[in-house]
Amino acid sequence: MTLRSLGRALAALTAFLVLTLVLARPARAKGSSVDERLAKVLARHGFTGEIESTLESRLGRKLDKKLAKLGRDLFFDSLLGLNDDNSCSGCHAPTAGFADTQSIAIGIDSNGVVGPHRTGPRNQRRTPTIINTAFYPALMWNSRFFAVSGDPFDNSRGFSFTAPEGTSLSSLPHLLNAQAFIPPTEVAEMTGYEGPPSHDVVREEVTERVNDVKAYRKRFAKSFQAVKRGDDITYEMIAAAIAEFEMSLTFADAPIDRFARGRRHAMTLEQKRGALLFFGEAGCVRCHAVSGESNEMFSDFQQHAIGVPQIAPTDDPAHSNVVFDGPNADEDFGLEQVTGDPADRYKFRTSPLRNVALQPTFFHNGSFTSLEGAIRHHLDVYTSATEYTNKHLDRDLRGEMGPLAPVLAAVDPLLQEPIDLTEEEISWLCAFVGEALLDPRATPKRLEALIPEELPSGREVHRFE
Repeated sequence: MTLRSLGRALAALTAFLVLTLVLARPARAKGSSVDERLAKVLARHGFTGEIESTLESRLGRKLDKKLAKLGRDLFFDSLLGLNDDNSCSGCHAPTAGFADTQSIAIGIDSNGVVGPHRTGPRNQRRTPTIINTAFYPALMWNSRFFAVSGDPFDNSRGFSFTAPEGTSLSSLPHLLNAQAFIPPTEVAEMTGYEGPPSHDVVREEVTERVNDVKAYRKRFAKSFQAVKRGDDITYEMIAAAIAEFEMSLTFADAPIDRFARGRRHAMTLEQKRGALLFFGEAGCVRCHAVSGESNEMFSDFQQHAIGVPQIAPTDDPAHSNVVFDGPNADEDFGLEQVTGDPADRYKFRTSPLRNVALQPTFFHNGSFTSLEGAIRHHLDVYTSATEYTNKHLDRDLRGEMGPLAPVLAAVDPLLQEPIDLTEEEISWLCAFVGEALLDPRATPKRLEALIPEELPSGREVHRFE
């Protein structure tokens, strides 16, 4: 090679390298720009990614692992159900992110299976997750249990429940302690017989059952000095143990949290773009809020009507433990059941989105069985609802659906206009909600490890699929 040809070759190589750098620079700048934009958006909404680290400081103490383990055993034990066939875990399944395996919950009179093959009469709604509920200021689909202060750690203004409890549980230290008083008294969930006595009588029976088990008394004595001295276990102690277990199910360290704390590579580019849509053009954050009382849980904990098609079991009484609303008993009036105000009909609490990918079904009645389908419904409520079919649901939920017209007439103004996104943008949004909000510690395998092999009562643990 001559000196001249060598020079030409070097010049060509230099030009190629310069061109490569010029072409590569915009891509790097684009990625950097996305990071900067997302960081600014999160800061504007007050999202810190540090909510989990505040749990013990807000409790004013450390989590009690021994008490939480006792609460776990109570949570999985049908001893607490006077129908003798269901426990908290029968509906809050670790195999489904401590949410429901069903579109509409099956409580008492089930076949003892927890999973896709669970059978029995239906209740009225899907069971929501208990993961991260330590930070929820309002519980249940119609928010009928809530902290008046807007802070579940603050009982200074009381905890409000429907009758007969009212505000009588307000002396308890946390909203979850108060909520733990309720499930054993619910006919369709655990009690199992019509016309039950007062809730206090039911709790007394449950407490007596636990006191009669020597293994439980031994366990409670390790956490409560009164029991160690020979006093009886009280329902307040049972509730405290269950609440402690639920508080231990705090999994709020997802990629979005790590990004907010400065780890820019915690999220993929697709997830970041989806986040910008979520907080921006798609408008999701208007209801799935992170600021203030929302505690970074991706819910405003308010009630909205969002046009979800009405699903109910067939009209055979054997298929339902609950009488549905409406003239044909095929509707769920939602918040109206609590307030008595027809203006609240079809309104349900905004579902918190952390770890939502663990759920097999979505919305208050599980009418959608894919996260993408649920997201698409939000983007175009009227088209989604009118084209909806229930043929993908379990056989007993495939009958004629409840009326749709009044549901669509009540749709929240925030969702009345379609949100126009491209297919690529929808894929980004799904990546953000499904992946970037999922704490990697909350995998099904890890949650299934919490299922006890045996119970202090000697009763069988449900069969989890």
